[in-house]
Amino acid sequence: MTKLKTYFLFSRDHRSGIFLLFTLIILVQLAYFFFKDDFFNLKNNSNDKAWLSIQNEIDSLKNIHQNKKDTIFPFNPNFITDYKGYKLGMSIQEIDRLHAFRNKGEYVNSAKEFQHVTKVSDAFLAKISPYFKFPDWVKNKTNITSQKFHKFLPKEKEKIIQKDINSASREDLIAVYGIGEKLADKIMQEKEKLGCFVSMGQFQFIWGISPEALADLEKRFTVKSQDGLKKIKINELSQKDLVKFPYFNYALAKEIVIYRTMNNGIKNIDDLTKIKGMPNDKIQIINLYLDF
Repeated sequence: MTKLKTYFLFSRDHRSGIFLLFTLIILVQLAYFFFKDDFFNLKNNSNDKAWLSIQNEIDSLKNIHQNKKDTIFPFNPNFITDYKGYKLGMSIQEIDRLHAFRNKGEYVNSAKEFQHVTKVSDAFLAKISPYFKFPDWVKNKTNITSQKFHKFLPKEKEKIIQKDINSASREDLIAVYGIGEKLADKIMQEKEKLGCFVSMGQFQFIWGISPEALADLEKRFTVKSQDGLKKIKINELSQKDLVKFPYFNYALAKEIVIYRTMNNGIKNIDDLTKIKGMPNDKIQIINLYLDF
């Protein structure tokens, strides 16, 4: 019993230490009781500020996306493709009317004439007509440039016999207004790569050919034969071989290989439109060169 009591005997230093320990415990408990709400509020406020900052950034991005508008660059309405017309907001019927008019070898030379041919609404015309860009000889028919241009065009009463563009020689091309020796060589090289041309619309994508040259070119030539057409086996060729096709670059060839691998091949033109980077303004022409 005496031995047990010795466990409960403390020196003065021990008693002071125990008293200090109890005091610290009580102070900590009191601090927690009185200041715990402030601590958690501070923590919550910090989290709220972080989330509020993120939400503000999200709202800002949403506003930018909602207010974003497609930029329209000046263009010649005579060369509106199916894809271009769709992006502008034209109906299929309106696009077809323009193409039918152009297939006659005719050109619209003003916004009013464009509306007369396509039957677009006044509101739509007011929206896009400020971006119409006609050749200088159309806007200034009485100036010297216009007079020089018309000297190269066949007379109105002269019967035009169109030649096959795929049989045209270098000299035939140089005879076209606005096409010199270098541009004629460029056209011949393009034909060599493709095997032949499949549409007169291809020439609008050859850099350096002016609208005036396109007008004269389409009056003199048309596609009558497709001898030598080089079909591209899009589901079989490697990325390296696909790049050789003038309308495909390295990045697009890579996307084609990825798409056909993941989708068990490319079956038609609809699949082409789903491939990242595909130039949809040329897709109708590209489709004529492909073997699915």
